[in-house]
Order: sequence, then C-alpha cells, then structure tokens
Amino acid sequence: MAKKVVATLKTGKGKEYSKVITMVKSPKTGAYSFKESIVHNDHIKDAISTAKGQ
Repeated sequence: MAKKVVATLKTGKGKEYSKVITMVKSPKTGAYSFKESIVHNDHIKDAISTAKGQ
C-alpha cells in the first residue's frame, strides 16, 4: 500500500507542494520550536517571509 501512495504523490499533483520548516523563537522562554507547513510552490517565499516577521 505504501508503494501506491508514493507513486501517486510523484505523478499526481503532489509535485506542486513543498514542506516548509521554520524555526520560531518563543517570546516567553526564548526556546526555539519548529513549525512545519505544506505550501504550494508559488507561495514558498511568502510563507518564509511571514515566519520571519513573527
């Protein structure tokens, strides 16, 4: 079953999306955490710039 899912992502519309991982610093503790989001390839720069602005 896993082969079928991977094949669908490679040939289907899964190629149009990317996973964006950004580091976010907590204002309370100063610790860093990671925020993951799946974004359309056209909006990757927007997702990164909004993460930097937080």
